[in-house]
Amino acid sequence: MRQRSGRWLWAALCLPGVGCTTVVGLDKPYHPMEDQGGGGGGGVETGSRCAGLPATCGPTEDESCCASELVVGGTFNRSNDAAFPATVSDFQLDRFEVTLGRFRAFVDAYPGSRPAAGAGAHPLIPGSGWDAEWEDRLPPDRAELLKGLFCDSEETAWAWTDEPGANERLPMNCLSWYMAFAFCAWDGGRLPTEAELGYAAAGGAEQRPYPWSTSADDETLDRDHAVYACNGSDVAGCVIEDLLPVGSKSPQGDGLFEQADLAGGMWEWMLDYHGDYPPECVDCAVTTGGTERVMRGGGWRSAAEALHLSTRDHRSPTTRAAGIGARCAREP
Repeated sequence: MRQRSGRWLWAALCLPGVGCTTVVGLDKPYHPMEDQGGGGGGGVETGSRCAGLPATCGPTEDESCCASELVVGGTFNRSNDAAFPATVSDFQLDRFEVTLGRFRAFVDAYPGSRPAAGAGAHPLIPGSGWDAEWEDRLPPDRAELLKGLFCDSEETAWAWTDEPGANERLPMNCLSWYMAFAFCAWDGGRLPTEAELGYAAAGGAEQRPYPWSTSADDETLDRDHAVYACNGSDVAGCVIEDLLPVGSKSPQGDGLFEQADLAGGMWEWMLDYHGDYPPECVDCAVTTGGTERVMRGGGWRSAAEALHLSTRDHRSPTTRAAGIGARCAREP
């Protein structure tokens, strides 16, 4: 059982065909953003990386696109299945998905924004930081980075523009898992674990089927609550006009802890490899033994069932697609 006393925490991780390993983490207050130059705190900007960015996000376009909200920890059932309980500690989770405007600052700083070994780690999960063996998964310089910000060849609906323009408040898409990890580490944060994101989306122990649900039985899903199934515009077909600025469905689409677009908008990369859920655990994640990474939440082109809390998806971490983006977590 976790205590804020500096004691050690053990959590078992199990994968099919691999078996179980015990992960040990030091349970103590830790603030990696202090090392990265970041800030923190409920409802405030995430740190110095956001300096100078205009407050243009949210339904009335007057909120900081870098706002981060406290998620008060507790225990819940992953995928709303009582067979898979998990406990998460308090953490910060950004109110909005990473916008193009925020990501532009990362691009402008590149390659100086590439993560150092160990950056972006969850403080209670050893071995969860940036691995030096992933270096070749990032472009070597800014010119190559710019070439890769457009989706893979079969995609046409990318958000990126080489010059600032009307897309700055759109969620950044076409991000590989490695690029999402690198951005969050540079921003003083990290990728959330699947348990953390699931907990926030479920409203903790409320076990909501959707982030905005008023009860465990409320299955309301429509275009007033989420951006999905290409419903963002009245233009025929599935077009870039269907991708709306972050927070467009706030407050009616917000979760219990005030995060927007936890369902719909973008599929969001998780820290975890895809595999069977670890057994009942505290602050756990699958950090070894897999080949694909978990995505959560459904995207702007997804069918309705993708937005339900019970839905999991996974892709190769090199995948860059129009429906995949990211949201950063950080320490309270």
